[in-house]
Amino acid sequence: MMAARSCSGIARLGDLVLPVDTGGGPGTYDESVLRSLWDEPRPALPSPRVWRDWTLVGVFVAGAALEGALQQDLAWRAVSVTVAIALAPLLLWRRSRPLLAIAIAFVVAGLAPLLTQGQPPNVYAMVYMLLLPYSLLRWGSGREMVLGSAVVLAKIGFWLLAGFVGAGQALGEAAVLVTAGAVGAAMRYRARARRRELEKAKLLERERLARDLHDTVAHHVSAMAIRAQAGLAIAETQPEAASEALRLIEAEASRALTEMRAMVRVLRRDEPAELAPNPSITDLEQLAGREGTGPLVDVAIDGNVQGVSPSVGAAIYRLAQESVTNARRHARHATRIEVRVAADERSVRLRVSDDGDSHARAAGSSGYGLVGMAERAGLLGGTCDAGPNPDRGWTVTAVLPRTGTGA
Repeated sequence: MMAARSCSGIARLGDLVLPVDTGGGPGTYDESVLRSLWDEPRPALPSPRVWRDWTLVGVFVAGAALEGALQQDLAWRAVSVTVAIALAPLLLWRRSRPLLAIAIAFVVAGLAPLLTQGQPPNVYAMVYMLLLPYSLLRWGSGREMVLGSAVVLAKIGFWLLAGFVGAGQALGEAAVLVTAGAVGAAMRYRARARRRELEKAKLLERERLARDLHDTVAHHVSAMAIRAQAGLAIAETQPEAASEALRLIEAEASRALTEMRAMVRVLRRDEPAELAPNPSITDLEQLAGREGTGPLVDVAIDGNVQGVSPSVGAAIYRLAQESVTNARRHARHATRIEVRVAADERSVRLRVSDDGDSHARAAGSSGYGLVGMAERAGLLGGTCDAGPNPDRGWTVTAVLPRTGTGA
């Protein structure tokens, strides 16, 4: 469903905000476009510098050195190889400082022909320069993208006006650089879309858990009301029984307070809860059996699960249910799904494994369900991991504290 609204030159189409012409003329629209581009923030923090970045620089430096030593017809060998080697380390800052990297690289490369009587550096290893416009549009802010693009165009224009290159060569260079930048912009959009999907999956799981917690708190409050009514009825005739009722009310209130604190931490939207009975660990038996020609589901519960927090019990059931559903949907050639629950004094452990084709499973799943499962476990102070088995099959493992107070 799409909703459009215009006000002060802005239209909202779903989650995309675009400037629109509200009657102020083409100039107003152009200013809105430029302002929105200029104010574009940088994406999420890029990955830190790792060994692959150093390896990349080393490969291009070695390539430039070898080219300088082996290429017989390389003009202005010393200057060309020096420029190629000197600019290669800028790749280390292509994500964290994309504007600085592209400005230094293209200014130095643009002025290099002044030292070689108008002959541009002709070292093939300098193909790494294409990574700089890519990184600029992938990791830069709006201001950085505008200023960096201006530097690139200024370099091409300077070479053309100075006669270092012809019009055709300048146009070809511009087309290649624009293509590299377009790829960076496409990857930027793709990463943003995936991040939104991940956040949506986490939000949905938070809301789902909040509804489960709502049902648990409602149960505790109802129990307190019943105990209070019973205490009032026998307060005059059986004072000791009334005192026992008060102690039970205190215990229920303590548990309800714990659940409410967890609910406040995870609730993100002011929506009414779906009042339905909370599933528990014992309800896992409902997952056992076979659906049609699908794999057989075998459920086994070991240990005392009676004292487990209702929110943890519901989470274990939800995690197992999601894991079984994923296995039935994605585990090709699977014949058996095992659901194992083990409870001790401190925690509850869940293990769901299948014997299907793990390679096809990894390629066919988007991973959003796993994100939601990890989010639910984390909110209750636990962990949830999933991955292929050494031989074949897939395993989901979750560990949650019995009380669920670690959220």
